[in-house]
Amino acid sequence: MLYFIIVTRVCNLRCKYCGNDPDPSVEPLEINYSLDDLKRFIEKDSDAIICFYGGEPLLRVNIIKWIIDNIKAKKFCIQTNGLFLDRLELEYLEKFDTILVSIDGRKEVTDYYRGTGTYDLVIKNIRKIRRKGYDGDIIARMAVSEKTDIYSDVKHLIELKNPNFDHVHWQLDALWDLPPKQRYKDFDLWVDTIYNAGITKLVNYWYEKMEQEGKVLGIVPFIGIMKTLLTGEKVYLRCGAGIDAFTITTSGRIIACPVALEFDEFYLGDIWTTEPYELPWKIKIGGPCLRCEYNFICGGRCLFANKTMLWGIEGFEKVCETVKHLINELIRIKPRVQDLIDKGIISIDDFNYPPYNNSTEIIP
Repeated sequence: MLYFIIVTRVCNLRCKYCGNDPDPSVEPLEINYSLDDLKRFIEKDSDAIICFYGGEPLLRVNIIKWIIDNIKAKKFCIQTNGLFLDRLELEYLEKFDTILVSIDGRKEVTDYYRGTGTYDLVIKNIRKIRRKGYDGDIIARMAVSEKTDIYSDVKHLIELKNPNFDHVHWQLDALWDLPPKQRYKDFDLWVDTIYNAGITKLVNYWYEKMEQEGKVLGIVPFIGIMKTLLTGEKVYLRCGAGIDAFTITTSGRIIACPVALEFDEFYLGDIWTTEPYELPWKIKIGGPCLRCEYNFICGGRCLFANKTMLWGIEGFEKVCETVKHLINELIRIKPRVQDLIDKGIISIDDFNYPPYNNSTEIIP
């Protein structure tokens, strides 16, 4: 199973879609349990995957190093803003099967949301770790909001050469805030005229690269959904929250989703009194997702959004429209993708990503 370990709730940035204002009355800002207790809990799971999470986890690099040195896990990954990647020696970088770096697309978009100079420093640090010899999977993890042109920003990141990103993934800045839509002038208009139109262009671009160059670009939502369409597999909640993905908070509590610290319904246990095998399926997707015709392609999108409905049912369904549009655009090109596979131009194996739950949720 995948365990998000919140290394610290502190962050060095103050992004527009986050605010970086953690409440210590909800959870401590720093880990206040014994790391030996964490070791005892995680090593009960012989298939454990650890993903370091924050805040900004690399602010507490010594904790990360201790966990890597002392806790047995099949794989390690990290979600980071990338500003301190140069603090890690190659021996530790090489322990990360996947590094997910927060970057929102083109320089002007990234700096608008994350602060002036952020884009250049992230790019500089990724170049540094590539030069050091890191050859693992680096994912550009975008937060997509009103300033985003999804076509231009994804295309920019996937085409970068120095440094290169192996994959690009994104999440919509939607259904997290209350009151709803406070970071949008007109969310519905943005979805209808910019985001969905950009998804169509991006799908066309993705297919053209397959057809013309025999290359399946690492656009994570497209790869994951296309695999489902090609194989007919049924999926359930692709992020794995509450199924095979769990979060260990700074107090040692275990919750189903790393963004759900303030919501008691996501609480599943703790590292002292709960066994790993007791965690799965205690909390499940419900409501409109169970009646949706796209359920076994989408999988339910987001457990947090499904359970909290912070934008109400109307807002929830508006976001679902974006997922349906994305799926329909991939359904549109599926016969042509299958034809490329049949001709040997690409392989069905090109869509086997991620090979394990590396914390990419697949569905934006």
